[in-house]
Amino acid sequence: MKAGLVGVGMFLAATAVVGAEVTKAQRDRLAEAAVVLDEIRSASDKNIPEELWEKASCVAVIPSVKKGAFIVGGEYGKGVVSCREGKTWSAPSFVQLEKGSVGFQLGGETIDLVLLVMNEHGMKRLLEDKVTLGGEASVAGGPVGRDVRAMTDAQLKAEMLSYSRAQGLFAGVNLSGGVLAPDKDDNRDLYGRDVSPKDILVGRTVTTPAAAQPFMTALKRTFPTQTTHQ
Repeated sequence: MKAGLVGVGMFLAATAVVGAEVTKAQRDRLAEAAVVLDEIRSASDKNIPEELWEKASCVAVIPSVKKGAFIVGGEYGKGVVSCREGKTWSAPSFVQLEKGSVGFQLGGETIDLVLLVMNEHGMKRLLEDKVTLGGEASVAGGPVGRDVRAMTDAQLKAEMLSYSRAQGLFAGVNLSGGVLAPDKDDNRDLYGRDVSPKDILVGRTVTTPAAAQPFMTALKRTFPTQTTHQ
């Protein structure tokens, strides 16, 4: 009887994954996040320092954010995040960045945002229902270049380091005041069922969908000594 119930459960889980309906916008977001990672890594001396890439516990990429939305407030950016355990990166979880102004004053320009979660405490914050950047989780604009010895005290102590890219220029950016939250609806579409960020990023109870492979491949190129969760 127990074996039969287990078999039914496995069938229903498989059916849920097969039945997932990933939208074009969600596929595009994953593909754009992959492009951002690839282009940042090819920026030579304008890149995130190698040492920070190697220390990061999680990486969040929020592509194609409209600057004007920061002033208007409300939801203004959607992206994707992956965390690693040892040398293996998790399947991705969709996230959204919301709330009012975070220091941008000009509208109309499209930017890409990247957040590196630098320690276990920051990762735990990321797994919560939502986290206020600069409040519940410390955040600082990250350094750019090859040498991390010039990092400020705030950067060294920050749980998250944040970066922006606009018109080919890459720099640290202060995202204090923003709220980072899981995008539950998009995760449901991607995995075919309700699944928590903790299950995706830490528990690893899901299989990486085909739609997410471009992002996972970019992660593997960005961190060549690491592997991705399948």
